[in-house]
Amino acid sequence: MNGSSVANTSPSIKSKEDQVLNGHDEKENPFAEYMWMENEEDFNRQVEEELQEQEFLDRCFQEMLDEEDQDWFIPSRDLPQAMGQLQQQLNGLSVSDGHDSEDILSKSNLNPDAKEFIPGVKY
Repeated sequence: MNGSSVANTSPSIKSKEDQVLNGHDEKENPFAEYMWMENEEDFNRQVEEELQEQEFLDRCFQEMLDEEDQDWFIPSRDLPQAMGQLQQQLNGLSVSDGHDSEDILSKSNLNPDAKEFIPGVKY
């Protein structure tokens, strides 16, 4: 909130009743500029209400922004730190290019000619 909104709260638009005070035109009354002080308590109450309303609107707007932030997925905030370690481990994995596959097959105990296993089917 800035001070300009408070400065603009003084009544600048005046009705005919406000312009004529005690039967005198505003131009004839040297204190016309200060007549708002006559009702200073009402003026202060009005300014306080406006300030409270602005503060309430600011709080509501901030709550709305906070709720919106919670709805968005932000990996750095929403993912646990262990996910970064998993990502590093995944990045470290590589697919072999096939040179070691012959060595693995020679040590294997599996029958390459066996039928494919299908659950529930008896052979």
